[in-house]
Amino acid sequence: MVSSLPWLLKPDLQPGSLAPFDAVAPKAALVQDSTALEQRRSNLLARSVVQVIDRQQTLELRQRLERQLGELQQVSLTGSAARVGPVNLDANEQRWLQKRSENERLAWDDALRRAADRMLSQGLVSGLAEGQLREAVRLQVRDLVAEEPAARSLAAKLLSGTLQGSSNLRTDPNLSKQLIETQLTKQGIPTIEVRAGDLITRKGEPISPQAYDVLDYFGKVRREPQPAIWFRHFIEALASCAVMLLVMRRERPGLEVRHALLALALLLLVQGAKLWFKGSISPLAVLVPPTLVITEGLGTGCGLVWMSIAALLWPEPVNGLGDGRLLMAAVVAAAGALIAGRQRSRGQLLQLAVMLPIGALLGQWLMLQLQPLTGWRIWGATNPNLDELAAESLLLGILLMLALLLIPVLESSFGLLTRARLLELADQERPLLRRLSCEAPGTFEHTLMICGLAEEGARAIGADVDLIRTGSLYHDVGKLHAPNWFIENQKDGPNPHDSLDDPQASAAVLQAHVDEGLKLARRHRLPRPIADFIPEHQGTLKMGYFLHKARERDPDVDESRFRYRGPAPRSRETAVLMLADGCEAALRSLPPDTSDDQARDTVRRIVESRQQDGQLRKSTLSRTEVELVVRAFVQVWRRMRHRRIPYPIPARRGLSV
Repeated sequence: MVSSLPWLLKPDLQPGSLAPFDAVAPKAALVQDSTALEQRRSNLLARSVVQVIDRQQTLELRQRLERQLGELQQVSLTGSAARVGPVNLDANEQRWLQKRSENERLAWDDALRRAADRMLSQGLVSGLAEGQLREAVRLQVRDLVAEEPAARSLAAKLLSGTLQGSSNLRTDPNLSKQLIETQLTKQGIPTIEVRAGDLITRKGEPISPQAYDVLDYFGKVRREPQPAIWFRHFIEALASCAVMLLVMRRERPGLEVRHALLALALLLLVQGAKLWFKGSISPLAVLVPPTLVITEGLGTGCGLVWMSIAALLWPEPVNGLGDGRLLMAAVVAAAGALIAGRQRSRGQLLQLAVMLPIGALLGQWLMLQLQPLTGWRIWGATNPNLDELAAESLLLGILLMLALLLIPVLESSFGLLTRARLLELADQERPLLRRLSCEAPGTFEHTLMICGLAEEGARAIGADVDLIRTGSLYHDVGKLHAPNWFIENQKDGPNPHDSLDDPQASAAVLQAHVDEGLKLARRHRLPRPIADFIPEHQGTLKMGYFLHKARERDPDVDESRFRYRGPAPRSRETAVLMLADGCEAALRSLPPDTSDDQARDTVRRIVESRQQDGQLRKSTLSRTEVELVVRAFVQVWRRMRHRRIPYPIPARRGLSV
């Protein structure tokens, strides 16, 4: 809606279109001629350039004069024939240099500096002819130096040689615009004189720009809603948003509604800023920070597609904004998205927020220097100076810092899972993980073993290693509700399931560890992608041991009572964790002399049973990826069973052997 607003109200007539009616002026009037006004403004733009003193260039010219004075002093000390000086000296100038006293030298140097300051304060043009410059210098030094003609001629030579071909002026765009408007006011606004009864347009003939101005003045041009034009742009914007969301859903299958709302909200904010600031908008400021936020929260692919739609879906033609600036901003945003997708800490993001503005400044400055060679006018009719480019880069840096400060807030508000957030959640000193290691040490050790298997499996197929590592650490936290009911936490005491002697109740205990895990995830505000590992690592698997016990008592028992409620894995990461959970105990129990082929066959049988049970259908894992996961599990098992040298343990002193 916001993108299509500029086309909602459009005039029904345009210059160059055919007049739908005969129009006659109802009264005499003076109508502003907009075409002539724009032409006059364009002509003034070409010749109305305001220049101001460039302090940096002025300082460099003063330093150059000081170097020339120093070299001339060396010539006077060593003799004219012994040293090449800054200017060619005639005989009279050589004699004057040799006989002048120290006080005369200081007074002459000071007078020359004052003359240079006067010329520089008025502004120096680089294209001034050498003869005219030398004449201006003679006038400046005529009353400032000694009466000696040689002193004046040498001063004129030295000062003109220092300033020749240099300029200390730069163009000021703001003052230039003010001058243009002032000159337009002085010259008067061009008008069209219309008399009552004059024919403005004839039906079927093209409308001239002057006729359009007159029609608009008399209210013949109606600005009413143009539903056809508006609807076309509305559909264009709507389709762009739909494409963006479809691509984001493909890049991130677990995309939530609130993630899509965040992307659309940022796009709405950017479109509103474009409409508000129009041609003065900075593409860098509106494209780069939101792209960084989307990339951090949803991934590089989502950030790139968002940036593409935001750049292409401009609310109105780029008015006063060079296309090159838009392209430069898109390049910087794309580079930021590609780099940010690999960052693993907030410190690295902070470095990126500093480097991107510097890179943008250097890139724009380089294009500005190459503009005379390429002929590509990136900034349109006017060129910025280095100060304006630096100000734009500084604005970009400030907005990037604000975006980094907002990312933690957006993480909790929109359920974003950034790389830095994943690493923070994987810290084993977090309260929930510390509680798991203390209250259910067997489950925690089992979790660490599965974490190693799942990480290697994810790495083999190019899945998200950080996500699966963090999800593995939390997948069994639900066992905290009753740790002793799970075999890995039981010591030498009796098994509670034996005393319970009810397979269906024991199956409910197993299901409870999933339900309680989801409750703990909500209580500790775990992001949804992490919480999904809790039910999906079990999927809808059968609780085989208790189903067997139940069938010994009743062969017709309903199998669905002994299946987890799921859902089955819906991502590659949760599917790999399910396979790792099923293979960990089998690999741990293999005898020491087991070969790699035997271990691979064991893992493959477990994986195939999961496939035949339909647990991997929604995970998008291909057969090739499954085989890579199997081989990765065996590699981890090989590392786990490495041999060690048996160290002899010495007997304690004082004890007989």
